[in-house]
Amino acid sequence: MSFQLTVLKVLAGQSTGQASVAEVRRAVEILMNSGRDWTDRMKRLAEQAPDLNIFSARFVVRDALGWEITQEGRQFLSALEKAVADQRERLQSTIDPLSNELHAHALDAAKPHGALCDRRRWPRRRRRKARSDRRTA
Repeated sequence: MSFQLTVLKVLAGQSTGQASVAEVRRAVEILMNSGRDWTDRMKRLAEQAPDLNIFSARFVVRDALGWEITQEGRQFLSALEKAVADQRERLQSTIDPLSNELHAHALDAAKPHGALCDRRRWPRRRRRKARSDRRTA
């Protein structure tokens, strides 16, 4: 179903909302091969609409010029993206305090332990005066 969501995204990105089959195919191929980010994004969207069929749902109509996204298709895509964004935000807010705590712990672990951690607490050493019994080079 992520293929059909990619088609929706391609058509929604067109100024008129329509494109020829060749243009859609080319854009879908580019996006599907663009990397893991796009694939993961489409998988997240597809999880929210597992039985999606953009043609039977009338989100996309076909004609002699190509394919065109309908207003219902735009609304569906917008609602789907909002639902996924809200879900990710809720997930991030529950994970974020934990990740901040882990980050702080990692920073603490990176610091040297004991008296070495804060050099400002150390008294400054004074150079000793040269002793006469020492050899100098």
